[in-house]
Amino acid sequence: MKYVDIRGDCDPGPYLVRLPELAGGLPPGARAFATDPRHYAPGDRHCVQDLHPLDARRPARDAVELRFRHHRAGPGEDLVVRYTGVSRFQTDILGACDLASLGEVILDEILPHPDGCTHELACRPGTLVVACTDLVAEWVPATDDENRP
Repeated sequence: MKYVDIRGDCDPGPYLVRLPELAGGLPPGARAFATDPRHYAPGDRHCVQDLHPLDARRPARDAVELRFRHHRAGPGEDLVVRYTGVSRFQTDILGACDLASLGEVILDEILPHPDGCTHELACRPGTLVVACTDLVAEWVPATDDENRP
């Protein structure tokens, strides 16, 4: 993470201060997701904090689709992030055989990149970094609220 402070209080403040200037360098889908006012609002159902990675799919050679779920009880929505033009998909958990082993999302950061953008997710206990030409984030009805992480 370049701007988001994940130590202590997990403060997105330094990133949010820089986001207006960074947003102009982001591709359209990444910009829409990063600048959504609910993205960093703790307790909001569209805040990325406390999401749990569920699974990853590769619908095409250079595309990745990730699905996340809040662990909060009650009806909810899953977050589906579709990355296109993926040039990097990396986790720092050695031997991780599934995305769920990353644990809950602490915070994320989307930054401009020469090829589009990077999306870094700090999780407990690891991180995930995706470099891509763009991403589209969509909140969809949860598929099975009975089996929340």
